[in-house]
Amino acid sequence: MTPPRPSSFRRRLVRVALAAVAAIAGALPAQAQGTTSAPSPTLPVPAGDTTAVGRLPAWLAGCWESRTPTRVMTEIWMRPEGGLMIGGSRTVVRDVAREFEHLRLEATPAALTYVAQPGGRAATRFRASLVSDTLLVFEDPTHDFPQRIRYRRIRADSLVARIEGGEGATDRGFDFPMRRVSCDASP
Repeated sequence: MTPPRPSSFRRRLVRVALAAVAAIAGALPAQAQGTTSAPSPTLPVPAGDTTAVGRLPAWLAGCWESRTPTRVMTEIWMRPEGGLMIGGSRTVVRDVAREFEHLRLEATPAALTYVAQPGGRAATRFRASLVSDTLLVFEDPTHDFPQRIRYRRIRADSLVARIEGGEGATDRGFDFPMRRVSCDASP
């Protein structure tokens, strides 16, 4: 796989991080969420997990957005069906689309896998290492960056996506807080 150019790398990083932010929304402690319920247990996903199909995160389905005065990142996920969730993201900077990504969550008897295709390039696969009703962690330690993608559900209407990785002292990460938005296409 050819390493991405620096500008496309940054865009991909932002896109993936925003996606991760949306899914990670549930990672804050209950006190920070304004609730008193105990957080769900996070379960490791063993190799050959035969329950992966049941682990597709229905809470991720829908439309998510991260917005600043100059940038809008939108991530959309279809509901789980047939062992698959299909998603996509787009980043617009100052009214110009700067990047996009095709996404999939695939559940098979062997694994739950996050598949990313930034800019329509070749797919990179990240295997689930942690799954709960508030946290998803996908990893590929052989990938340049990111090596980990996390989605943490904060509340039903918010999440934080995070991408991270690196080697030794060069570890780095980026958080992408997202909020649920209407999927209505009308202006």
